Amino acid sequence: MTTRNAEIVLKETDLIVSKTDLGGYITYANRTFMRVSGYRLPDLLGEPHNIVRHPDMPRGIFLHLWQTIQSGRECFAFVKNQAADGAFYWVRANVTPDVDSHGTVRGYHSARRKPNPEVLRSTIIPLYQEMRRVEAPLPAAQAAEVSLTFLKDKMAAQGTDYENFILTLT
Repeated sequence: MTTRNAEIVLKETDLIVSKTDLGGYITYANRTFMRVSGYRLPDLLGEPHNIVRHPDMPRGIFLHLWQTIQSGRECFAFVKNQAADGAFYWVRANVTPDVDSHGTVRGYHSARRKPNPEVLRSTIIPLYQEMRRVEAPLPAAQAAEVSLTFLKDKMAAQGTDYENFILTLT
């Protein structure tokens, strides 16, 4: 898909919701997700959630997200997504394991809202650009590991971790 430098800006009231199975394949998408992403429900169901992954996103962020939710914890992150027409949109995501009445993880639930534009400009975009520069010369799997290590080291130098850092920005 061709990317376009056209931004879709979420409304303050927008709440994008989706659910996936354990492998990250979409099992539910709300109308807001469909409207913002430009995909119809049949185009989303059964597809990997990374159907909306924008190429500007650092691989290390997604490695962190998967490690966090697969350990049973919720994850907070800023994510740049790509719509069906190639435009982009930013979200502040909260991804949680979806557990049944016995405590067994059956999939994942994600709720996304409009992020603070100033936080994106001043903090997130420069951080993600640094991570992408670290990743650029490396093969995909190695890039994700190196980028995540870079992020963890950067957060540790600030006396925090990524989750707590993100929570202070929202």
